[in-house]
Amino acid sequence: MDLILRNARVAGDEDRPPVDIGIEAGRFAAIEANLAADGPEIDVDGRLVAPGFVETHIHLDKSCLLDRCKSEEGTLAEAMAEVAKAKQAFEPDDVRQRAIRTLEKCILQGTTHMRTHLEVDPVVGLRSLEGILPLIEEYKWAIDIEICIFSQDGLLDLPGADELIIEGLKRGCRVIGGAPYVDSVPTGQIDWIFEQAREFDVDIDMHLDFGHTPEGMTIEHVCDRAEEYGYGGRVAVGHVTQMSTLPPARFEEITRRLADAGVAVTVLPSTDLYLMGRHLDHDIIRGVVPIHKMLGHGVNCSLSSNNVLNPFTPFGDCSLIRMANLYANVCHVGQRDDTIECFEMVTRRPADLIGLPDYGVQVGKSADCVVLDCPDRHAAVAELAPPLYGFKRGRATFKREPAQLLAPQ
Repeated sequence: MDLILRNARVAGDEDRPPVDIGIEAGRFAAIEANLAADGPEIDVDGRLVAPGFVETHIHLDKSCLLDRCKSEEGTLAEAMAEVAKAKQAFEPDDVRQRAIRTLEKCILQGTTHMRTHLEVDPVVGLRSLEGILPLIEEYKWAIDIEICIFSQDGLLDLPGADELIIEGLKRGCRVIGGAPYVDSVPTGQIDWIFEQAREFDVDIDMHLDFGHTPEGMTIEHVCDRAEEYGYGGRVAVGHVTQMSTLPPARFEEITRRLADAGVAVTVLPSTDLYLMGRHLDHDIIRGVVPIHKMLGHGVNCSLSSNNVLNPFTPFGDCSLIRMANLYANVCHVGQRDDTIECFEMVTRRPADLIGLPDYGVQVGKSADCVVLDCPDRHAAVAELAPPLYGFKRGRATFKREPAQLLAPQ
């Protein structure tokens, strides 16, 4: 064997006694007790081995901007205005260096797959794309990256934005996104996105229904188009904070609609908490949709980081375990099974969302995994368990030592 992880608890099968995991030629070759094989070994001492974390919604191109942007009001309008000004000075190498800073944090937190949303518009042109594209090849030793290309500041109301998105798709971006609530006719942007997705045979992942009241929601329009275009399973929507304001009956009605149409939902707890409710001076709304309540109806859901160290979210360490824990706190997740689902929403479920058939700690699958300093998925979320080792196609990508108490002798 190229590597053997001894005494491991496998995510999803933690009730079994610890097993040994054999890795060969970049794949899981054996998972069994007392594996009779030779090769380099790491004794993980009963810790959890899980498939690598999957980040479905992050903005590498506009991360790490706090040195050039203010975040005083904490509103969406301020964040968009500040980043729009900053984008005027973006150059490919600047975008690249900031993206690397964030990307390497993600890797150190156990992320092995990523969908980064990337902006094009008449201000920034294709400069951010030029900075990010080379990183796909440069960092494939540790993480698989795909790009969702979109225009944050409008599309139909922003002449030239559509041409830039099409050029990005021609250059290999495999997902098209959008922010319909920025345009004067949001449904028009949604229709255009579906048309281009079909033309280029790419998936869809949109920012959607970002607001603090239920009026003007377009999520059902997305469901209609997903069914019309036969795009079930290839569409995701992020934020949808307006759904958090719905009464239970309406919430369930839309949830069933999402399930029927095959539209997935991604919640960004950190950003949604930071930006929502700024118009109130008491009884502040949370703005975080309780997506764990959607799972039983068949909706695929994920949790993700969104923005890191910029006016949309002026903090972040790129830990998806932290996002799972934050979500659990905000949405009153207390039952053990629901807490485990929070773990699944940063691993298996986002893997399904972006279509990863070769994912999971199973014999024959690609050996992309993380060792966490805990015995099971519940503890990982409840105790913010740190990742100790990461592996990509069987090769170690990082390690950190477990914390030790230094008691007096």
